[in-house]
Amino acid sequence: MGSSEEKVVAVIMVGGPTKGTRFRPLSLNVAKPLFPLAGQPMVHHPISACKRIPNLAQIYLLGFYEEREFALYVSSISNELKIPVRYLREDKPHGSAGGLYNFRDLIMEDSPSHIILLNCDVCCRFPLPEMLEAQKSHGGTGTILVSKVSAESASQFGELIADPDTKELLHYTEKPETFVSDLINCGVYVFTPDIFTVIQGVSSQWKNRANMRRLSSFEALQSATRSPSTDFVRLDQDILSPLAGKKRLYTYETMDFWEQIKTPGMSLKCSSLYLAQYRRTSPHLLASGDGSKSATISGDVYIHPSAKVHPTAKIGPSVSISANACIGPGARLINCIILDGVEVMENGVVIHAIVGWKSSVGKWSRVQASGDFNAKLGVTILGEAVHVEDEVVVINSIVLPNKTLNLSVQEEVIL
Repeated sequence: MGSSEEKVVAVIMVGGPTKGTRFRPLSLNVAKPLFPLAGQPMVHHPISACKRIPNLAQIYLLGFYEEREFALYVSSISNELKIPVRYLREDKPHGSAGGLYNFRDLIMEDSPSHIILLNCDVCCRFPLPEMLEAQKSHGGTGTILVSKVSAESASQFGELIADPDTKELLHYTEKPETFVSDLINCGVYVFTPDIFTVIQGVSSQWKNRANMRRLSSFEALQSATRSPSTDFVRLDQDILSPLAGKKRLYTYETMDFWEQIKTPGMSLKCSSLYLAQYRRTSPHLLASGDGSKSATISGDVYIHPSAKVHPTAKIGPSVSISANACIGPGARLINCIILDGVEVMENGVVIHAIVGWKSSVGKWSRVQASGDFNAKLGVTILGEAVHVEDEVVVINSIVLPNKTLNLSVQEEVIL
């Protein structure tokens, strides 16, 4: 262990129930951060990455969900990792930087030298120890994880320009209308405690401005809809943009995979990416398919120990099967997430799909999609307790919970 000055704390932003609307119908059943990717809750992947940080003192989850939604998970993961994990519930929206500042006393309790901040709905390798080393060598207030993307998709993110030699952040703009750069902000940061002074400065500026002049009715309306107070501070627009070019922020570029998990379709893609990563980090989690009594496994597959899979089934690549699922004789599963208590009956086929809790796929039925993760109906999703009867085909469709399908459907959203 290093000296007490070197302690590090991690803060993972988990958002809130209102933010998960694009994740429906899956978020109707479970808080989005607890939805399983590659057999583990979404938030588990960044938490596991934090475990690799030297001298990690504490992990905080910060969000708007009711505490009871996270209580069970937080206690089990704390025991598993032997590191305290604590859920902090925001009373109102403070913005990404304001939320951090709101809990500054707790976060600084262990007098950490660095604070790791990351977003839960990001899927990547999370090179946190490497970022921490980079931050120590650059100095300054913080280091941002960045990645190169296609010029067409860059405008969906925060675009930035960095010095190619020193890696200093020179310019930052959030979701610009015109192309600035193919380098984007990945939503993973390492900060020194100086970040709290910066946030406080922004908040004080706004207070002074509000006191100095009366707001026009339009401005008053805008500020009322955004936040009732001046403690709403966004990390991207209010902190990163003003600090750019002042030798305060630096970048660390990842050459590995990076995705944002906004929709159910992207969760399927990210589940595949994490399954592939298990080969390097956690091969014991992958099913092997050895022996005459087990199913034929191809590629990266996770099967929960309580799931029952018939030896004549063919599973993979990129399949995750959750607890108490039952996969029947001759079933074929490719690139899919099978959730708790699902039954896929004899010769059922599931391809590019997510099958919700306690649902069933009948004999000789097919649940499939094109596999275009960005298309609205590129992945077929069955909500909780959806029953597809025998010999029914469901293609490129989303089915909300508690439905029984006895006729085939294509390109439909079934409410």
